[in-house]
Amino acid sequence: MDFLQLLGRAGHLVALLAVVLLLARTGRAAARRLRQPEVIGEIVVGLLAGPAVLHLLGRDTFDAVLPGTVLDALKLVAKAGLVLFLVGLAHELRAGSGVDRRSTLWVAAGALVPPLAAGTLLAGFVLLQDDPAVRGDAPLPAFVLLVAVTMSITAVPVLARILADRGLSATPAGRLALAAAVAIDSVGWLLCMLAIGLGSGSATGFLHAVLALGFGAAGALAVRYGVRVPVAGRACARRPRTAAAVLGAVALAVALTVEHLGMTAILGAVLVGFAIPAGGDSPWEPAVARLTRAGRALVPAFFVVTGITVLNEAFSQVSWALIAVTVVLASAGKGIGGYLGARLGGQPRGDSRRIAVLMNARGLTELIVLQAGLSAGILTAPLVLALTLMAVATTAATGPLLGLLDRGKSTPEPAPAVELVAAATESSTR
Repeated sequence: MDFLQLLGRAGHLVALLAVVLLLARTGRAAARRLRQPEVIGEIVVGLLAGPAVLHLLGRDTFDAVLPGTVLDALKLVAKAGLVLFLVGLAHELRAGSGVDRRSTLWVAAGALVPPLAAGTLLAGFVLLQDDPAVRGDAPLPAFVLLVAVTMSITAVPVLARILADRGLSATPAGRLALAAAVAIDSVGWLLCMLAIGLGSGSATGFLHAVLALGFGAAGALAVRYGVRVPVAGRACARRPRTAAAVLGAVALAVALTVEHLGMTAILGAVLVGFAIPAGGDSPWEPAVARLTRAGRALVPAFFVVTGITVLNEAFSQVSWALIAVTVVLASAGKGIGGYLGARLGGQPRGDSRRIAVLMNARGLTELIVLQAGLSAGILTAPLVLALTLMAVATTAATGPLLGLLDRGKSTPEPAPAVELVAAATESSTR
């Protein structure tokens, strides 16, 4: 390839990124007008952009506008943005939020265990349908576990934004919901890694998975001890931009090597994020914040790539029955489980209802887990589409449901069956 061709493809990629960022800005503006979290607008517009353009232009024109080499470059940029964003997200999960531990554990258990059970039911429904296009050929334990994990996710970044937009960040219910979401997603990532390891399906594949996990862990330990060296901390405090660039390069190297060894790059990014010391006194906080901002700026490319590579063909393969069952099980698992957990954690009924609604916000974190499962060959494109629609629907419903609860504050309501079950459970545990 000569220099002019390389320059032309680079210009093509920059122009494409500009269009992607413009679409993301449009989506954020639309979401604000609809009183939704901005990420919902980014997700919906990004996912639909590729299929819409393909439908309007046709495959030949679409391939001419977006040739394979440029699409591959866009995928790489999207992956880099996702890795940088995940470093910050995992770092935030490690930091926690300092609320009552007993209440947090109850809410986290309530919003984790029933959704895992709901996910197991969804996996059973898929197996009963006996559709290879939806089931795929992943080993059964990996498939069931990963589907269960996808139903248990509560997105910390989206939840934090919802709490800030509605002025709930400092309330007991808001703080408790966020702390429980941190715990849930931390467990969720561990289970996701286990499912991906189980998905290897053979002794050789399992050894490759162990090797990849070992390399990721070794890279994370190197980061952990490297950033704790006093000289590194002082250098970071003096030059946070340089420190952020070095930390980002290391995170990308670890993540892409883990992917090359047979597991998803997401695993390497999460391990590096967990390894960075958290807390207000850490000199690395500004550097991690820069990585998070850079990753968040590029994440819209991830939505567009997902829409192009996954949703184009999946639309014709997924059934409305699967979508409906997915949404109902996901809403029931998080709603009932979150409410019961909050009540058992000593929260009043009003706060318990709000926590149950907040636990259903899945957003970006759900899409990242789905991408990990798809990349590992455990989830199929039609199932990812059904779960993506579920994530968008449950997250978009969070704001309106909170509004209904606020309007119904002064209206006495009869105790629903869920409250009776919670009361009976409380009595039996005393």
